[in-house]
Amino acid sequence: MVRISESTNHGFSVIFLAGFVVIFAIALVAQPLQLHWRTWFPGAEGNKSIIHAVRDSVYSFMSHLT
Repeated sequence: MVRISESTNHGFSVIFLAGFVVIFAIALVAQPLQLHWRTWFPGAEGNKSIIHAVRDSVYSFMSHLT
């Protein structure tokens, strides 16, 4: 079993939050312009909700970090 330290857990939370903010900002700008932003981020293609699509794309991005 792998133990994750408190600082590592905090680091992943900071990375998740930063990624979420960046991708959410892109989605908010692209949505009214009717751009197909979901195809730009892996993991966001099948979601109807902007929040869920952004969350899934951030999870996909973070999976590449480990």
